[in-house]
Amino acid sequence: MEQLASFLDRINHRVGMTARWFALLMVLLQFGVVLLRYVFGFSSIALNESVLYLHSALFMLGAGYTLLIDDHVRVDIFYAKLATRGKARIDAFGHALLLLPSMTALLYWSWPSVRNSWAIWEGPISVGGIPALWLMKSLIPAFCLLLILQSLACLMRQILLLASGAQSDAQSDAKSDRKSDGPSGKSLEDTSGGTAQ
Repeated sequence: MEQLASFLDRINHRVGMTARWFALLMVLLQFGVVLLRYVFGFSSIALNESVLYLHSALFMLGAGYTLLIDDHVRVDIFYAKLATRGKARIDAFGHALLLLPSMTALLYWSWPSVRNSWAIWEGPISVGGIPALWLMKSLIPAFCLLLILQSLACLMRQILLLASGAQSDAQSDAKSDRKSDGPSGKSLEDTSGGTAQ
């Protein structure tokens, strides 16, 4: 299970390492748009839309990587004060019952729109814009799939953590049972200590 989780991690890591360059391209392109407009008096709807496309790709494709490095904003009261296993239980609950179902529902309900957009090669948002709205809409299922994959990887790790914690608890209980000295409840160490005295 750990190997599968690591494989899913690598997918989002590679996508994230690629998507981060969109931020630099977006800044440079926006600078170029402003320069062309206010210095040379040239304006292009396609150039303006390209900033929008890069911005969308950066956030939609980078969401899985952000979950990988656990950098999403948390709004909670008790989580930070919990022990490791308590945090694992909350994370497992969130992935299994909140994130995975919501991403699956979004993927299901958005797919017809994306499929229709691909079928007609949907054109620009505005006249003179980039004739590839189908490409931007494709970011929606990509966003869902990347988050689903990363959520599965995180859920696997939480299950492994909780399972290992349960095993360690069982082992510690077994050790304490072996040390017990019958119904008196005294440990073997206590008995030997009393004899030595």
